[in-house]
Parts: sequence; C-alpha cells; structure tokens
Amino acid sequence: MDENLTYLLAGESLENLEVDYPSPTFNSSAPYDGSFLYPDMDISCGLENISSFVSTFFPVLYSILFVTGLMGNALVVWVLIVFKKINTMTDVYLLNLAISDLLFVFSLPFLVQYSIVGQWTFGNAMCKIISSAYFIGFYSSAFFITIMSIDRYLAIVRSVYALQVRTTAHGILTSLVLWAVAVLASAPAFLFFQEEDDNNRTICIPHYPDSNNGWKIFSNFEVSVLGWLIPLGILIFCYYSILKNLQKCQTQNKYKATKLVFIVVTVFFLFWTPINIVLFLDSLKNMYIIDDCHASQRLALAVELAEAFSFIHCCLNPVIYAFVGEKFKKYVCEAFGKYARFLLICKDYRTFSGHSFDKRSSLHPASSQSSFIDTVL
Repeated sequence: MDENLTYLLAGESLENLEVDYPSPTFNSSAPYDGSFLYPDMDISCGLENISSFVSTFFPVLYSILFVTGLMGNALVVWVLIVFKKINTMTDVYLLNLAISDLLFVFSLPFLVQYSIVGQWTFGNAMCKIISSAYFIGFYSSAFFITIMSIDRYLAIVRSVYALQVRTTAHGILTSLVLWAVAVLASAPAFLFFQEEDDNNRTICIPHYPDSNNGWKIFSNFEVSVLGWLIPLGILIFCYYSILKNLQKCQTQNKYKATKLVFIVVTVFFLFWTPINIVLFLDSLKNMYIIDDCHASQRLALAVELAEAFSFIHCCLNPVIYAFVGEKFKKYVCEAFGKYARFLLICKDYRTFSGHSFDKRSSLHPASSQSSFIDTVL
C-alpha cells in the first residue's frame, strides 16, 4: 500500500493533501493517504470518517491474527522438524507453507505499532525488509497452496507418474524454485518502499520512479495474476480431477475427503477474491475511470477491510492442511504426549505407541483407494 493509510491511522483531517491514490498493492505497512485529488476537476475528497475506524479496529484484529497465526504455524513447523521428521514431498510442502505464513504473520506486529502510533519508527531498512517480507510471505503462501494441490492431483489422478516425481528431493528443489519466484515477484517492494518525512511524520511508502500510475497498475496486475488468478485456476482444475476420481472410490472416508476438497477451494476463493476485486477497482481508479468522490471513499474502506479479511487465511492454513488430516493429528498428539499426560485433542487417540493404528492396519490392509483418500486427508 502507500501513504494513504498513514493519514488514516493518524486520524487527522486530510483536506489539502495531494496524492497518487493507493499504491496498487495491499500492504498495510505503507498506508493509504486520506484524501483523493482530482486535478482535472479541482476536487479534494477527504476520508476523515474512516481514520478512527482504522486506528481502533485494525490493531485489535492484527493482534489476534498474529497470536493465532503464530501458534498454529509454529506448531506445524515444530511437529514436522522436531518430532515427525520430513520424509515425503507432502511434508516438504507443508513445512514451507507454514514458514510462508509465519513470514506473513511476522509483519503484523509492525502494522499494529504503525496503526497505533501513526508513523513509521523502525528506520528505512526495516521499511524495506518488512514490506518485502509481507509480499514474499503472500506470494509463497499462494504458491505452496498451489503446489500442494498439484501434489495431491499427481498422487491420485496420475499415480503411476507420481511414483517417479513425488520424492523428497524433488519437493526440496521445487520449493527452492518457488521461493526464488516469490522473492523475485516481491522485488518491487524492496526497491520502491522507503521511509519518508511528511508533515513532521515519518511514513513508509512506495516511491515509484515515474509520475504516472503505471507501476501501481502493474503491481495490482502482478498480485492478482500471480497470487490469485493462476493459483485459483490450478486449484479448480486439480480438485475437480480429484473429485472425479473420488467418486469411483467406495471407502468410508470418501465423503470426508470430498468435503475437505470443497473447503480448500472455497476458503481460498472466499478470502482472496474480495481483495482482488477491490484491487481491480483500484486500477480503474488509478486510470481515472472511477473519479467519483463517494465511490473513492467507499473503495478506500473496501480495500482496508478486504486486506484485513485476507489476513485470516494465514491462520486457517494450519487447520486445513495439517490438523484436519488424521495422520498429522496423530503426530501432534504423540508430540504432546511426550510433555503432557492429558490433552483434549488426544482423547480419541489414547494410545500413541502405535499399537492401535498398527492393529487397525493389520486387520484392514490399505487398498489403493484408501491410499488415494489418505493423500487428500
């Protein structure tokens, strides 16, 4: 984002501000300014009513998301690295997804402080680092959700081919490539975000080299295509193919796996579609197609709310991709079993020495169909 939110967070009147309305990316670490200037019509559009809402609601929301996102994703990392040990491609992707969300989550305390104080107090280097970390976390999270969908697709729909490619080594190599793409896609944030002084206030904003809105529109386009349009298209294709294969299965967990597929796609669509819609409208604003004062006011608030809403996704990923799975819940319970005798989550897994699971597996040998279901779960 750009300087707009700085003025909103400061809670001041913004009637005389000249702006290049929002930078196209949705990064609260560099806020929106609070008014819109239409030079052709000599109209200044103030957003004073939004500032008090932003400065009170967002710090509370970001604090809650930070605590829940940190706990959930840190638990996934701990179980995978310390206890379970990583030995499959799925484990590699799950670990990287948790790290991506943690990188995303670590930017939230800075946004909380920025929201409360109303100015950037961490220096120019941290302005660039936090802005870059925000976007790297965003892109890499979307990429690893996508690659996990492809992984499931290969395991279920292309099972013969999957035997050759679904290895830990390939998972690590693919992860390195995805991280490199995420870093490259986030390079504009590192290049353009910088600390600036404005009316005796220090702000962290993107400073683009040109005077027009070309870079802003490009950034909107990049976020929407790389972070939403391509991942959503791949998710729909992969899980549609998976669902067709699940219909042929006659195992008990078929409906549970089908429901999980719908949850994955629905949650991704639900939490990332609103911000991409408002970014599209923001691009229209930057191209002066939308030039109405009241529409600009509503759009500014919509961008803020949609961005905050999208943050929730980083807290849900551990639940959707880790804790819903029976095997991972077993690992969590075993891990906590080393340090605690009683834990509610373990009530359905009273013996974790492996006897109950081994016994079940010996009585009911896993079929190829059940192994497909296990890949989804």
